[in-house]
Amino acid sequence: MSFDIKEAFLIFIRGLFMGSADIVPGVSGGTIALITGIYGHLIEAISNIKFGFLKPLIKGDLKGFWNGLLDEIDFKFFIPLILGIGVAFLTLAKVVTYCMEVHTALTFSFFLGLIIASAVILFRKIEKINIKHVIAAIVGLILTYIFVSLNPIAGDHSLIVLFISGMIAICAMILPGISGSFLLLLLGQYQYMLTALHELHFVELIVFVVGAVIGILGFSKILNYLLKNYEEITMAFLIGVMLGSLKVPAVQIAGSVGAGLSALLPCVVVAVIGFILIIVLETRFDYME
Repeated sequence: MSFDIKEAFLIFIRGLFMGSADIVPGVSGGTIALITGIYGHLIEAISNIKFGFLKPLIKGDLKGFWNGLLDEIDFKFFIPLILGIGVAFLTLAKVVTYCMEVHTALTFSFFLGLIIASAVILFRKIEKINIKHVIAAIVGLILTYIFVSLNPIAGDHSLIVLFISGMIAICAMILPGISGSFLLLLLGQYQYMLTALHELHFVELIVFVVGAVIGILGFSKILNYLLKNYEEITMAFLIGVMLGSLKVPAVQIAGSVGAGLSALLPCVVVAVIGFILIIVLETRFDYME
């Protein structure tokens, strides 16, 4: 197995962006995967993992196990991507949470620009709008708006709850427009898992990651099927999801700046910067098939 250093580095950078986005309630790593051109490849690569390589191992066939492992798992893609996500989680978690607490309005304005630009990019992928696309977008918008309007529940931090939370949150993290971090917030696990990450509580982290791995392996197969058979309707639904999720940054901005125009103007500028950044990123990154 040979690595292309340049390609691996670009995948690593995408992982950094995805990990940074997944830390933030209201922003999705799946959105970053989409705009940087790896979303379809990511979902297909995950859904291709069927654990068939375990059969030769049970029979003691190590060569067959290794060949099956290389055939099912795209290591050239996953290794730099997971490294990038991991580095972002370990190094940027404190930075992002600091920005959210100290510069709330500006931070969420930036996220607002990111989400709007991502919806625009998705819209451009639909060749011809029809009534099915409109209905799918409206359904996505309504469901997401209701979802983000829910109040967080009190968190039980037992290992089984963390395992289930990992399964649920990872499904949101790979969906453009749906924030896994926000889902963790609703489940009452966000602050707890952020603390576990800061303080390296390995038992809780491992249980959460195992739940996430099991969740993503199952959910990716559903997503892969939808993208292969109903791509434009799925994209329209995701546009609605993104528009519905705009309530999260909008509420945070409104609560921080109030009605003052002078305070709102910097937020608009930062949102425009976020919008332009995503549009530029989308043109700079090649799409991976």
